[in-house]
Amino acid sequence: MAPIDYFAWKMQSKEDHQRFMRAALAEAHLAAEVGEVPVGAVLVAGGRIIARTHNLTERLVDVTAHAEMQAITAASTYLASKYLNKCTLYVTLEPCPMCAGALFWSQIGTVVYGASDAKRGFALHGGKLHPKTKIISGILEEECGQIMSDFFAAKRK
Repeated sequence: MAPIDYFAWKMQSKEDHQRFMRAALAEAHLAAEVGEVPVGAVLVAGGRIIARTHNLTERLVDVTAHAEMQAITAASTYLASKYLNKCTLYVTLEPCPMCAGALFWSQIGTVVYGASDAKRGFALHGGKLHPKTKIISGILEEECGQIMSDFFAAKRK
């Protein structure tokens, strides 16, 4: 059987973006269930999810264990490559500057995020992605923002 060419597939439609963002949202719900800030991510190559992750900062007692960082590590291991230039990351919340830096170094092809982060997002803090990285925002923005709002409202009670 011939190996799968993970880099030949091209994103086709808004429905594709929504489908993968729903998978990232499912990861965010898993994070919320265990008390993690509900950020989820999936990394896609060749039209297939090759990494499913969510925040693990509390569980691992590691401030760097953001969903995006976990996804980069898992995908790089899976593909045996530190460069992810033909991959797409779907994340429910705009990446922070730390994650943007890691995404820059991975040369990620596309970053798709749901909700903007007005306090800690990379755009606000002057973070940059690789010059060839495409950025798409606002996919399932309401749902992605709502899970964050609900989580922090429950924490304040």
